[in-house]
Amino acid sequence: MSQRPRKPWRVILTQNGTQLAEVEHTSEAKAFAHVRAALQAGSDTARVMQWEGGRWWHFETVTADEIPNA
Repeated sequence: MSQRPRKPWRVILTQNGTQLAEVEHTSEAKAFAHVRAALQAGSDTARVMQWEGGRWWHFETVTADEIPNA
């Protein structure tokens, strides 16, 4: 089994099907704060991944229309 990474949460941002960024986070709360900010700023989709059991797992996909405007 692979060693657990220091930042076990990953956010993958896309716009029109093109990957814009992949950012790792230390907690679920920080990952979703990044998702909210990125989707309000113009990305259209954020895929949240979690490291568990020795590999990255798809945790949730969030789209811009699911985030209320601030």
